Amino acid sequence: MVGVDPLANALLLSIRLVVFGMALGLTLISFQAYREKQNQRLQYAFLGFAFISMGVALTAIVGQLSGDIDPTTLMLFRTAETVPFIIGFAMFYRSLYG
Repeated sequence: MVGVDPLANALLLSIRLVVFGMALGLTLISFQAYREKQNQRLQYAFLGFAFISMGVALTAIVGQLSGDIDPTTLMLFRTAETVPFIIGFAMFYRSLYG
């Protein structure tokens, strides 16, 4: 990140890692629930959490790279990081209303 204090950048990275760890934890819990119950709704919930975790990871990576790449490439990365969120929330919707 350009023009950001290294301490603030480290804090932001730490917060993003905590969010990613929490997303992975929810993914693991939902996978265990799915394996125990073998319910299709739990399967969709697990897939939703998995894609949300993937989106969180991509957001953290793109956030770290944002100062080092040109604006066109950054726009493409930002667009690509939203796709796992769209799929994840679609899976949540499917698990609740499908």
